[in-house]
Amino acid sequence: MPQLLLELFSEEIPARMQGQAAKDLERMVREHLAAAGFLPEALKTFAGPRRLTLVAEGLPLAQADRKEELKGPRVGAPQQAMDGFLRKAGLTQDQLVEQNGVWMAFVEKKGRPTAQIVAEMVEAIVRGFPWPKSMTWGTGKLRWVRPLKRILCVLDREVVPFSIDGVESGDVTEGHRFMGEAKPFVAKDFDEYVTGLEAHYVVLDVEERKARILEGCKTLCFARHLELVDDIGLLEEVAGLAEWPTPVLGDMDPSFLDLPPEVIRTSMRTHQKYFAVRKPGEAGLAPHFITVANIEAKDGGKVIAAGNAKVLSSRLADARFFWDEDVKTGFEPWLAKLDGVTFHAKLGTMAQRVERIVALAAEIAPLVRADVAKAKEAARLAKADLTSQMVGEFPELQGIMGGYYARHFGLDAEIAAAVQDHYKPQGPSDAVPTAPVSVAVALADKLDTLVGFFAIDEKPTGSKDPYALRRAALGVIRIILDNGLRLPLAKFGKDDLLAFFADRLKVTLKDQGKRHDLVDAVFALGDDDLVRIVARVEALDGFLKTDDGKNLLAGYKRASNILKAEEKKGPLPEGQAEEPAADSAAEVGLYQALRLLDRPLKDALAKEDFTGAMAQLAELRGPVDAYLDGVFVNDPEHRDNRLKTLAAVRAAMGQVADFGLVAG
Repeated sequence: MPQLLLELFSEEIPARMQGQAAKDLERMVREHLAAAGFLPEALKTFAGPRRLTLVAEGLPLAQADRKEELKGPRVGAPQQAMDGFLRKAGLTQDQLVEQNGVWMAFVEKKGRPTAQIVAEMVEAIVRGFPWPKSMTWGTGKLRWVRPLKRILCVLDREVVPFSIDGVESGDVTEGHRFMGEAKPFVAKDFDEYVTGLEAHYVVLDVEERKARILEGCKTLCFARHLELVDDIGLLEEVAGLAEWPTPVLGDMDPSFLDLPPEVIRTSMRTHQKYFAVRKPGEAGLAPHFITVANIEAKDGGKVIAAGNAKVLSSRLADARFFWDEDVKTGFEPWLAKLDGVTFHAKLGTMAQRVERIVALAAEIAPLVRADVAKAKEAARLAKADLTSQMVGEFPELQGIMGGYYARHFGLDAEIAAAVQDHYKPQGPSDAVPTAPVSVAVALADKLDTLVGFFAIDEKPTGSKDPYALRRAALGVIRIILDNGLRLPLAKFGKDDLLAFFADRLKVTLKDQGKRHDLVDAVFALGDDDLVRIVARVEALDGFLKTDDGKNLLAGYKRASNILKAEEKKGPLPEGQAEEPAADSAAEVGLYQALRLLDRPLKDALAKEDFTGAMAQLAELRGPVDAYLDGVFVNDPEHRDNRLKTLAAVRAAMGQVADFGLVAG
C-alpha cells in the first residue's frame, strides 16, 4: 500500500527540542489520520538539526465512504440549541431521527482522496505545532521554531500539492549545508530519501548519530591510550547539533588540571559541548578533550582542535579566576549574603532555610548515629557556596564546590563530605550518601523542603512539580532504605506528607516489581518506618505467590465479607470466642489453630521476622478453609461465637497487613 513521506525543513532546531518534536509530530499525525479513518501499518518520525521527518506505511489512496452518527439535543430542548446543531450538521430538522428522546443525525460522507486529507493535515500540524518557543520571520505570520524553508510531502511517489504561507510542498530536499555539492535532490519515497541524505552527508536517525559519535570518540581514545568519560546527557545534546557528526581530539593546557575536575568538565560541557577524557585506571582527567564537528576536515581536524583548545583555555582561565576569588572570600561572607536571597516568599530567606536545616540535622543526627556538632556545622555551611562566584557561573556545581572549598580551608573531612553530598541523590542513577554526617544533612535538606512546601500547600499536582518535591521524597526514601535507617517519618511530617511518601514508595517498589496494593496494605497499619514497611511488603509479596497465601487471602475475603454483612445489621459481638463444642471439628480446628498461632505470630513480629510471620499465618489456611466450607455461621444458637472466631481470624491477619486492601 502507498507510503507517505513528510519532511519539514528549516533553519537549525535547538537540540533540546528535537526529541519532543519528533514525538509531537508522530502524535499529531496519528490523531489526524485516525480522525480520517486511517490506520497506518507503520509510522516513524525522525528529528535532526534542520529537519523533522515522518514516514507512514500502508495508507490507502482514498478514504472509504462513511456514515457518521451525530447526537443532537434532547427532544423538547430550546430552539436555539436545535438551530445550532442543525447548522453544525448542515441539515434540516426533518432529516433528524428521534431515538430515546434525543435527536440523531445520520450523515453519509463520501470518501475523499488521501492526498487532499494529507494536505489539510500537514497545514493544521504546521500551524498548530507545540514548539516551546517559536518565531515569525520576514513579512509572514507563520510561526515555526526557526524559519521554515521547504516541505517535502510525497504520497505513493507523487507530490501532495499545497502551500503554507508561500512555502510550496514538493519532492525536493537538501543535504549538508557545507559538505558535498550542497545541492537539492529529489526523493520520492523513504528509501530514496535516506540514500540521498547519506550521499549528501546527513545521518537521519538520531540513534545512528549517537552510535557514530561514541564509536568515533572511543577510536580516538584508543589511539592515544585514553578513556572517554561517559556523559549520556551530552551525547544526547551533541547528536542534535551535527548532521554528520565527526569527533575530533584536542589538547588542553595541562596547567588547568589543578582545578577541580567537576569545574573542568562543567566548563567543557556547558559552554563548549566537549567530552572529557582520562587515562584508564586514573581518577582525574587527562589534558585532552573531544569535540564533535559537523564536517570531515581535510586536515583531520587539526585546525578545529586548535581553535577549540584556545576557546577552552579562555573558559578555564575564567574558572580559575572564580576559584582564586572565592578562596579569598570564604564561608562567613557567603553566609552573610544568604540573608538577601529569598528561598520562597512564604518560606523566608535562604538564611532562614539554613537555620531550619541546622535544627533538623541536629534532630536527625542521633537517629543516624552522626556527630551532632558536625552535622549542625555541615548544615550551616551547606548552602554557603550559592553566593560564591564559581556557583554563580556554574549553578550545577552547588554543593560540590562547597565541599572543595571546605577542604581547601582545612575543615573537618566529614563536614566537607556532608556539604558536598547534601543534594544527593538527585536522580535514580545518583549515588546515595552513606557517611552518617552526610546522611543527616542530606535528609535535613530534603525534609525541610518537603515539610515547608506541604505546609504552604504547594504540593505537586498532576505532572506539575515545580519544586521537585517528588524527587526530594524519593531521595529521602533511597537514603533511608539504602542505609537501613530506622527513621520515624511521622516525627517530621503530617498525614498528607506521609501519604505522599507512601505514593513515592509505591513508585520505588513498583520499579522493583512489587505491587502497589501491598504497599497500601502495609501502610494501613500506621507504620512510618520505611525499612520495616519494605520488609513487610517483601514478605507479603512472597507469601501471596504461594498456594497457601493465595488460598488464605481468599479465605480472608470470605470471612471479611461475612463480617461486613453482619455489621450492617448491627454491632458485632465483642470479646473472645469461647471454645466450641467438640462435635464441631471444623470449629474446634480453627479455634485451636488461632490459639496456637497467637504467641509465635507475636514473637515473629516483635523480631521483625515477617517471613516467619507469614509462615505462621500459612498454618491458618487449612482450618479457615474447613471452617468456611463446613460451618453455618448464622446459626442462631452459635452465631455470636462464630462471628467472634471470624473476627479473630481478621485480627490475627491484620497484625501483618490489611489484607482487605490486597487485590485478588
